Order: sequence, then structure tokens, then C-alpha cells
Amino acid sequence: MESNRQKKINQLLQKELAEIFRKQSAEMNKNILISVTEVKVSSDLGVAKVFLSVYPKEYREAIMKEVQLLTSKIRRILGNKIAKQVRQVPELIFYLDITLDNVEKIEKALKGKDENPIL
Repeated sequence: MESNRQKKINQLLQKELAEIFRKQSAEMNKNILISVTEVKVSSDLGVAKVFLSVYPKEYREAIMKEVQLLTSKIRRILGNKIAKQVRQVPELIFYLDITLDNVEKIEKALKGKDENPIL
């Protein structure tokens, strides 16, 4: 069960990371949408799992590789933004969130538009 402190840190990290990715996408001048769908911080607030959703789909692998390479830079930028609100900036671990793809697949199957429709 998450404590109130964890919930607040989750919300803070999600908001700040979303802003960081929005600015980076704008600077790259590409039509890529990177959304921070969820952040789960550990009970000791030392590690944060960050779930990203990337659209269009064809850029997912490239974006995730780039994010993995730039993790320390992203953490430093985040640290500058939230330094007064937390004692230490958690280690960031990024994951690709594909839940929307799964929802889309299920909807197609239920509508009978998939290869294996559910009747």
C-alpha cells in the first residue's frame, strides 16, 4: 500500500517528467508524443519506475533507447526542478507502457474486426 508521501512524489515526478519530455519533443521538431502514463516510487523513495507511452508506434524503440541513454541527464534536469521538494532525486527506471495497445486489440476483437473475433 502506498503512503501519502509516495502518492505525492508520484504525482510530482509524473508532472515534472511530462513537462521535460514535452519540451524535448518540441525542440526535436518531430511529431512525436511522449506521455508519462504512470510513476511508481519505491517505499524508500530511492527508485522511481516511470512508464512512458510513445506515439506514433514506429518511433518507440528509438525513443526508448534514447531515453535509456539520457537517463542521467533527465534525472539531473528533474533534480533542478524538484530540489526544494525532495531530499534526494530517485533513480529513474523507464519502461514502455503498452496498455493502450492492449485495449485497442481487445476492442477490435470484441467488434469482430480482428483475425480471431470473439463472438
